[in-house]
Amino acid sequence: MVVRQIRTIGDPVLKSKCQPVQEIDESLERLIDNMAETMYDAPGVGLAAPQIGVNKQVIVYDVGEGLQVILNPEIINRGPEEESAEGCLSVPGHERIVKRAGWIRVRGLDRRGEKIEKEFTGFPARVLQHEIDHLQGRLIVDRGRPVPQKEMEN
Repeated sequence: MVVRQIRTIGDPVLKSKCQPVQEIDESLERLIDNMAETMYDAPGVGLAAPQIGVNKQVIVYDVGEGLQVILNPEIINRGPEEESAEGCLSVPGHERIVKRAGWIRVRGLDRRGEKIEKEFTGFPARVLQHEIDHLQGRLIVDRGRPVPQKEMEN
């Protein structure tokens, strides 16, 4: 496994819509492993393929239940929106207040190419929406407003 360089704001790959995964092969397995290694090294809780310069619909995440992978993820249902602060490995040092659904249902493929459909709530729902945005060429700076800075006390 290899830790890859995380692309940051200004890199054109982050503004591109990603292509669906068509084939599960050794190169995809290496990509997933490298993405996981990169995410954990950062450290982060999620990573999308364009963040390491790959234009494929692949996300990895770990919200405390171990490494998870979704290929070609699609949000098929969502609940009401809530606002919360988010950071991003591709936008270092800049948190944003972003509106996201409090729960979502996602359809896609697992790393073996098997169809999956899962519901996510709370923080995991936010992570999935954030990573799926990356696959559509959207960043938190496109969606949210800056987190207000606390005034310094005298």
